[in-house]
Amino acid sequence: MTATATRPPAAPTSGPPRQPRVISFSQRLSRWDLKVSPYLYISPFFIMFAIVGLFPIAFTAVISFMDWDLVRNSGEFIGFDQYAWILGQPQFWTALRNTFSIFLLSSVPQLIVALFIAAMLDRNIRAKTFWRMGVLVPFVMAPVAVALIFSNMFGDNHGLVNNVLADIGVSPIPWHKDPFWSHVAIATMVNFRWTGYNTLILLAAMQAIPRDYYEAAKVDGAGAFRQFWSITLPSLKPTLIFVIITSTIGGLQIFDEPRMYDQFGRGGAAQQWLTITLYLYDIGWGQWNFGRAAALAWILFLIILIIGLINLLVTRRLVRDEGRR
Repeated sequence: MTATATRPPAAPTSGPPRQPRVISFSQRLSRWDLKVSPYLYISPFFIMFAIVGLFPIAFTAVISFMDWDLVRNSGEFIGFDQYAWILGQPQFWTALRNTFSIFLLSSVPQLIVALFIAAMLDRNIRAKTFWRMGVLVPFVMAPVAVALIFSNMFGDNHGLVNNVLADIGVSPIPWHKDPFWSHVAIATMVNFRWTGYNTLILLAAMQAIPRDYYEAAKVDGAGAFRQFWSITLPSLKPTLIFVIITSTIGGLQIFDEPRMYDQFGRGGAAQQWLTITLYLYDIGWGQWNFGRAAALAWILFLIILIIGLINLLVTRRLVRDEGRR
């Protein structure tokens, strides 16, 4: 039998009570600086965006509901009359049809070709840095210069393309008279400028895919096409969504190429290649009706928003996630 020793109770401490810690002004300033300084660093962007971006957008929305007088810088509120006038014009529906036609003829082939070129540049080829830099050369060219060169190439009478077709016995194509062929010519300009840009974005995403996936696929006997379909394409889903949405925005806002396609810049004598942005420009700076131009701008914004959401849903369904392979 053992005796258990009990611990004697601790003696109460004696002394003056502990004084509360006083935070100095410099310490408070340091804490405020730690919390506030990140917002101060990024504030110039938001201030500039509010001045040159957010305010014009809001002001355009207000003008779209008014009969705006540019001289007096004031207007009368008329509700949705400007929108009703735009939707009631046959020119709007012609411009909408032309815009979608040029958009489809440019964006779809552009993304397919960009995917193919990016896949080729992702392989171990000679002088790959040179080729990667070369695909971006058309993008850095001025849009006006590209439009002028291609408008002369697609001339109806003395264009380079029609001269080549005549040499091989093919009848000339009415590039400026026929709506479809004018859309093909303008889409060719767009594809020439933007294919390299999208190629580099897709190539950067391909470079981020782990090489272990491809090595394991080779061990399993998968060929190049199977690797692209089962590994590369699912891994590119976020990048494809970004590229498709940006191509949609740019394709529906096309202006430079149709503007410079002929010497008048009015969308053709019979409005063969009149786009929404060209029609907006004519209403605003040709007819000096900024209320209607603002209404058309917001209609275009809603169209882009709807088409962008549709593209997002379709891309998510068609391209599988990386984790579902």
